[in-house]
Amino acid sequence: MNKKTRNVIIAVAILLVVVIGALLIWNANRPAAQEGGKAIVLTVVHGDGSRKDFPIRTDAETLRAALEEASLIEGSESEWGLYVLTVDGETVDEAQEQWWCLTKDGEMSATGVDDTMIADGDHYEFTFTTGW
Repeated sequence: MNKKTRNVIIAVAILLVVVIGALLIWNANRPAAQEGGKAIVLTVVHGDGSRKDFPIRTDAETLRAALEEASLIEGSESEWGLYVLTVDGETVDEAQEQWWCLTKDGEMSATGVDDTMIADGDHYEFTFTTGW
């Protein structure tokens, strides 16, 4: 084996170790679903500014499943999951640049309802929002 081939093999081995390490770190830090009975709260801020809290008890793993069980959301399927159009009976009008903003504990969610794993004590908020 010549020196060039040996260096390529070493570089590939190092790259593999780095990729595997990154995957292990990501897997260890991703949010996990909590099994069993959970109590969460959804606050809905409607277009008129009124607020309504919905305490929800569920065994669901994702926010979508919990909110659909409670008949609180409806929407359309997209390649990224459910695009929420209706919350607590109020439907946004996309032609007027209206949408529902999902937050958790005051922070905008980085995931949609399909990929948001829930745990006991979580607090979510859907806010009727106008303007892209």
